Amino acid sequence: MTAIIDVEGLTKRFGDFTAVDRVSFTIERGEVVGYLGPNGSGKTTTIRMLIGLLLPSEGKASVLGFDSVKQSEQIRRRIGYMSQKFALYMELTVEENLAFYAGVYGVRDKSRLDEVLDTLGLGTVAQERVKALSTGWRQRAALATAIIHRPQLLFLDEPTSGVDPTARRDFWDLIYALVEEGVTALVTTHYMDEAEYCSRVGIMRNGKLLALDTPPNLNALYLPGPVYEVTAQPLLPALNALSDTPGVLRARLMSDHLSALTTPDTNARKLRGAMRKAGFPEVRVEPYEPTLEDVFLALEAS
Repeated sequence: MTAIIDVEGLTKRFGDFTAVDRVSFTIERGEVVGYLGPNGSGKTTTIRMLIGLLLPSEGKASVLGFDSVKQSEQIRRRIGYMSQKFALYMELTVEENLAFYAGVYGVRDKSRLDEVLDTLGLGTVAQERVKALSTGWRQRAALATAIIHRPQLLFLDEPTSGVDPTARRDFWDLIYALVEEGVTALVTTHYMDEAEYCSRVGIMRNGKLLALDTPPNLNALYLPGPVYEVTAQPLLPALNALSDTPGVLRARLMSDHLSALTTPDTNARKLRGAMRKAGFPEVRVEPYEPTLEDVFLALEAS
C-alpha cells in the first residue's frame, strides 16, 4: 500500500536553530495520527513543510503522491488545512466564510455548503458573524472551511486549543465521522489525553520525533516498568519520599495523589513498605493504568 504521507529525514533550520531534526515517518490512508508535543517542539513547522509553506533545509516528503517542494500547489488543492489561528473572516457570517472558501476551491454546488453546515451542526449559527461566536463554534466553522472541497487528507494544527473539554470531545467525534468517509488526518496537539483518540501517536521534543506507534505499543515499548498510584499525606513530603524510594524512576503529583513510574522488579508491596518506613503509615498503593503522559515523561528522561 502506498503511504499517503511519506517523510524521510525532514529537517528545518532557522539560522543556528534546528526546529525539526531529521524526522521520518509514514501515514497510511484512513489513519488518524496524533502529533504530540509541547509548544515549540516542531509540530507546526513539520506540517508547514509538508504542505509546501516552508522549504526544508534537508530531507524530503511526499504527500498524496506529490513532492512537497516541487508539487506543493497540487498538494494544497487536495488537502484540508486548519491552522491554530482558525483562518476565518470575523466580520463575515459562518455561511459567508464557507461560501468564500468554496469559491477558492472551485466548489460551485450550493448543496455542498448546506451539507457541510448540516454535518458539523452549524445550521443554527450559519447566519451569525464569526466574531460573535464562542471558540467552540469558531472551531467547527474552521473545520467546515477545511472540508468544503472534500479533501482526502486533513492537517489539523492544534485544533482544540482553547476550547472546553466537552467541545474537544465533540470535535474528535467529528474527526472520526470524517474518517469513516475515507479521510486521513494528521492532528497536532499538546493535550496528552487527546492523543489517546488517535490510531497512532508521534511524540515530538526539541524538533525530534522520539517515537511513533499505537498508544498500547508506546506503553509497552517505552515504559520500563509498572506505574502505581500512591496516596499518602501530606502530599509534598510524600512526593519527596517517593522520589527517593529505590525502584522509583519518576514520581509526580497528580491532583490529590501521587504517581510512580517504577523499574520492572518493583511492586506495590515494596513501595508500600518503603513509604511506611519513610513515615507514612496510612499509605495506599494501587496499580495504575499508564497514559501517554507517562510515556512522554519516560522518553523525556531517557
